[in-house]
Amino acid sequence: MNQVRDKLPVLVAGGGIGGLATALALVRQGYSVKVLEQAAQLGEIGAGLQVGPNGFAAFDALGVGEQARRRAVYTDYMVMHDAIDASRVGHIPTGEAFRQRFGNPYAVIHRADAHKSLLEGVMACGQVDVAVSTTVERVLQDEHGVTVIDRNGAEHRGAALIGADGVKSAVRAQFVGDEARVSGHVVYRAVVNKDDFPADLRWNAAAIWVGPNCHLVHYPLRGGEQYNVVVTLHSREKEEWSVREGSREEVQSYFTDICPQARQLIDLPKDWKRWATADREPIANWTFGRVALLGDAAHPTLQYLAQGACMAMEDGVTLGEALRVHNGDWTAAFAHYQRSRVARTARVVLSAREMGRIFHAKGVERLVRNDLWKGRSPERFYDAVEWLYGWREENCLAP
Repeated sequence: MNQVRDKLPVLVAGGGIGGLATALALVRQGYSVKVLEQAAQLGEIGAGLQVGPNGFAAFDALGVGEQARRRAVYTDYMVMHDAIDASRVGHIPTGEAFRQRFGNPYAVIHRADAHKSLLEGVMACGQVDVAVSTTVERVLQDEHGVTVIDRNGAEHRGAALIGADGVKSAVRAQFVGDEARVSGHVVYRAVVNKDDFPADLRWNAAAIWVGPNCHLVHYPLRGGEQYNVVVTLHSREKEEWSVREGSREEVQSYFTDICPQARQLIDLPKDWKRWATADREPIANWTFGRVALLGDAAHPTLQYLAQGACMAMEDGVTLGEALRVHNGDWTAAFAHYQRSRVARTARVVLSAREMGRIFHAKGVERLVRNDLWKGRSPERFYDAVEWLYGWREENCLAP
């Protein structure tokens, strides 16, 4: 680790997965960091998330791979079934051959456990200050650094600012000011204890049931003692980007035609969280002087590739590497970081939209969807995701 480079800390807006990953990456390059988090304490809401090999490569690069691996559940396969007739559409083994191909496993983990692994690294390094209940209101900058003015009028001075403040980023609002693209797709998430989960669905797999204008996901968490349940539907209402408590009755009203095995999932949870989802159109410019966007603030995506957290961690690692290569030259490093990430993350955003369309196919399109992967070998599946899962710290920077 380098000596501390600047007298001023680097400011990071946001203490979620992307913000903490960035803080760790900066500390590993010799910077002190100040995280500005709007919540009263650091933490994550949500349930489970899926971690591909690229996510584990990022955890390792940030020095917390062991912690994350200890809390993850390693799946034997990914599987897709048709939610109407229960037929199997696709099956991807994620065992030894998968690990050999990509150098890392595929796993599922509770979002709070992923965040905790990063937070442990942050707390252990001793070079990160955290200011909670601190909401970014305005950003000023000059040739020597940036000043963040928070909602209470306090000023925070830093060498640079990384806007990792999520899908409704205040930093992005000031420098980009674009509108969200509300999908109309609503996601319900819940965690169910193993004893309450159907015995015939207790698979060690990331499983998805795809149906007309909907899909359902389930996978084990925390050593198989809990199961993550995710249900997505096309809302009848005009939606706004939001998170709130969900209604069991609403969920059940959308799933009248699915097979009994899949239908068990929507009858399980006692409490749901409801997300009305959105993304944004990909943009080519994320950096503005000594300010850069990262994670969902830079490239918010729909959930259909299960890559939001992985992309944010990749961003943090790549930013750290760019600063190392350019020896702390913020202008050159930000330009290299942006050049390395824009096309890749835009591909994720656009591919997630298309994957959502495939998942939710109806009529003849559903039949085509169900034929797409019939008889495909594991190696052909692995070839198709090489672009996504083949990311490494050593190849993260564009030439």
